[in-house]
Amino acid sequence: MSAETRPGTPVRPADTRGSASGRGLSRLDRDLRNALVLFAVSIVLIFASRGLGPGFGSLAQIKAILLISSFVMVVAFGQQMVVLIGGLDLSVASMMTLGGILAFNWIGDSSAALVWGVPAILLVTAAIGACSGIGISLLGVPPFIMTLAMGIMLYGATLGFTQGTPTGAASPMLSALFAPTAIGVPMLYLMVLFTLAGWFVQTRTAFGRRLYALGINPTAAYVAGLPVRRLTIATYAISGASAGLGGILLVGYVSGVTLMMGQSYLLPSVAAVVIGGTSIVGGRGIYPGAVAGAILLTTLSTIVSSLGIPEGWRTIIYGAVIFVALVLLRDDLQHLLGRRRRKPGKD
Repeated sequence: MSAETRPGTPVRPADTRGSASGRGLSRLDRDLRNALVLFAVSIVLIFASRGLGPGFGSLAQIKAILLISSFVMVVAFGQQMVVLIGGLDLSVASMMTLGGILAFNWIGDSSAALVWGVPAILLVTAAIGACSGIGISLLGVPPFIMTLAMGIMLYGATLGFTQGTPTGAASPMLSALFAPTAIGVPMLYLMVLFTLAGWFVQTRTAFGRRLYALGINPTAAYVAGLPVRRLTIATYAISGASAGLGGILLVGYVSGVTLMMGQSYLLPSVAAVVIGGTSIVGGRGIYPGAVAGAILLTTLSTIVSSLGIPEGWRTIIYGAVIFVALVLLRDDLQHLLGRRRRKPGKD
């Protein structure tokens, strides 16, 4: 009997990859390679757009792309954690809106209120995310249905809370994160730290490794003694907190809030994760890949918007990019191509 099938036996997540354990390092290398390729494609797109008009490919445009993509990066962190365990969080849009509305109302223009306001908002959104995790892990509701229902209920709650008109103000300290200073834009430095921290949590902590194990084989993870339900609940709580943080930051950037402010980030958060190399069925992917996917999507969106292409076409492009990424990143397709390369003319 293997360690995976022995009840109560502690296992290392890397071992729960079963037949894939020997490919763990190569998979990590492949994920890093995917992320670097996406970064390179973004750079090529930016420089290729220089001929489209004044301002294209400028340093100001690059900074704007990085700042706008930072919101997708934050939301994509939680979304990727959920996807790693084989789930999906469709409530991030409403959760992001809730975070922004609470920041606008609770914190307002008081910098001192950030000390308690930000943790309080993150706790609220994390608790709501945990409720989704409870419904999925304890009641057996499919993630798609559970998070979709939670998103609809959240939208109704925010509509009732604000009576259709959010009131408050944006904190000057939040807005200062996006203002240029002598050393650059503070938000860009924070995103670098956030990316490194997210990567560390996913790949260098027991919690992160257990998520990979759960995503690769839930049954083996359960038999091996991993707290599957608690991991699921905690993961959706993190997704809720990430979306809430994205809403808080967005308030500082736009100095305002609307009831639909998070809606335009749902599809990009999923697209960034998928394009970044995360398997949609769980168990594979790293956060730098999602970050690279967010930057590539924002670069595409910025160029498309600058060309005057309507919002509807941008949504079509997002859908097409997700489709292409899913096809290109399918393990079966890659294995098939690899087999054909190894055995030319034998298929």
